[in-house]
Amino acid sequence: MRAVALGVFLCLAAIAAHAETPPAPQAKSIAKDVWLIPGGFLPDRQPDGNTVIFDGPKGLIVMDTGRHLWQRQAILDFAKAHHKPIAAIVNSHWHLDHVSGNPDLKRAYPGAKVFASNAIDDALTGFLARSAKGAEDYLKSGDVPADTAEDIRNDIATWKNGAALKPDVVVSKSATRTIAGKSLQVNLAPNAATDGDVWVYDPASKVVATGDLVTLPAPFLDTACPKGWSDALGKVEATPFVTAIPGHGAPMTRADIATYHKAFDAFIACAASDRDAKECAEGWAKDAGALLGSDEATQKKAKGMAMYYAKDVLRAHGGKSAECKA
Repeated sequence: MRAVALGVFLCLAAIAAHAETPPAPQAKSIAKDVWLIPGGFLPDRQPDGNTVIFDGPKGLIVMDTGRHLWQRQAILDFAKAHHKPIAAIVNSHWHLDHVSGNPDLKRAYPGAKVFASNAIDDALTGFLARSAKGAEDYLKSGDVPADTAEDIRNDIATWKNGAALKPDVVVSKSATRTIAGKSLQVNLAPNAATDGDVWVYDPASKVVATGDLVTLPAPFLDTACPKGWSDALGKVEATPFVTAIPGHGAPMTRADIATYHKAFDAFIACAASDRDAKECAEGWAKDAGALLGSDEATQKKAKGMAMYYAKDVLRAHGGKSAECKA
């Protein structure tokens, strides 16, 4: 699973275009004044997380800014097409497939403030620094697809400029905040997918944006504390949302989130048992089957990722990631 470790889970960010840059993803209306710019996971490329845009009276509120140039270009194109400034950025967490567009967006809209937890401070000198060293060693092996190598080199450059990714406004607790004139419930989940995850509920549209508390085709557990993650999912479920937008994947219903939470807990329990890791991976794919669909490639990826997490992350570190401090 080395390619996985250096892909989603390296969590660094690309800052340059490729010669064959894909077209910018298209924004999709989710509810009144809420849009999704879907992230992606292209072959040989690092992923982009989903971007959620809320329209506020004083401008756009952008939640998560992706990794690649084409993701941030889609955000900038959206703002231009709607004739509204980007007034604020909310980062769900510090994985750089969610925060890498921050500098470009702030360059275009200098008045925009970034709201996020301060967990990125430790990540820049800890997990991300170690990941960058591992990525450099991987590049030296010479056995790296060209697109992956380009992403990794740019990822390392972004990590070195990590100070530009830090929040202007630190989210240190859950509270209702008025951002760009819009009232949002901005929630902090400590010790979940990272040390500090931010998820947002918009009472007006009844849309909840979960960040990586919900990811498909499998939970991304590289920096996770499973207990805190499960607790956070319970709090999401207790919110009266109608539509949930995950960090990776398509919009979900309340029933979908309940299915995800149940499958997540079952997978964590299996990984903590003496059952074969392959059995745990197959269990995840079965329990989350309604969310994964029938596509064979997606099913295969889900099982492969779950196997890696059960064996090489959870079981290797006493049932949690090496980064979990709880």
